[in-house]
This record gives sequence, structure tokens and C-alpha cells, in this order.
Amino acid sequence: MEIEIGAKLIKETTVTERNTACAVGSGEIDVFATPMMVALIEEASATCCQQFLEDGMSSVGTLVNVTHLAATPVGMKVRAEAEIAEVDGREITFIVKAYDEAGLIGEGTHKRFIVKKEKFRQKAYAKLG
Repeated sequence: MEIEIGAKLIKETTVTERNTACAVGSGEIDVFATPMMVALIEEASATCCQQFLEDGMSSVGTLVNVTHLAATPVGMKVRAEAEIAEVDGREITFIVKAYDEAGLIGEGTHKRFIVKKEKFRQKAYAKLG
């Protein structure tokens, strides 16, 4: 498993009533919600990482450090870009940016950790007793 520094991936969505701050409970204005921007950033990062992983492996988010710089109205397209900046063993650091059709709306870093899917799932569900 060789993870390529500089690998990039883009994910896109359109702002709808379902992904606004009002809809997800993160505010009272009908604009693209910060948690939805973070979710799009994580999706881009996870997908970027997954292309390098063997069967049975996945990655989990461990840190999100982003600034939401500008509001995006319903109807506008949003894209999240994730670029692998650093690999330290099983930890991958991404430089992430989000844009709407008018420009940059968010930026920061995101970290993911490579795990064995089944082992990770079993450990999580062991909490149920």
C-alpha cells in the first residue's frame, strides 16, 4: 500500500433545502450548512484515500480543522477538494478546500486513519456488551 502525496479528489453537490443550516439544526438561515460542508470534505478525502487501500481496509476521520468563510445559497453548486499532504504510517493528512460558484467558501486540514474494517467495527460494537 503506497499512498501518493499530492493525490487529489473532488466531490460536488448542489445546495438544497435538505442540506441547509435550518434543515440540519446548525442554524436558522437557509444556506449551506457547515456540517454539510464538512461531510463533503470528508467524502472527498475518504474517496481519495480509498483508491490506495487494499480490500478489507478503510479510513476513518480523526480530525477536521476547517474554517467556513462564506455562505452559499440554495441552488448553487459546491465542490470540495481534498489533497493528500502527508502520510505518517496509517495517518493521512489532507489539505481541504470548498468552493461555490462564486469562490472559496472553506479551507483547512483533515486527518484520516487507515483501519481494518471488520476489526474496527467489532471494537466499536463491543461497547454494546
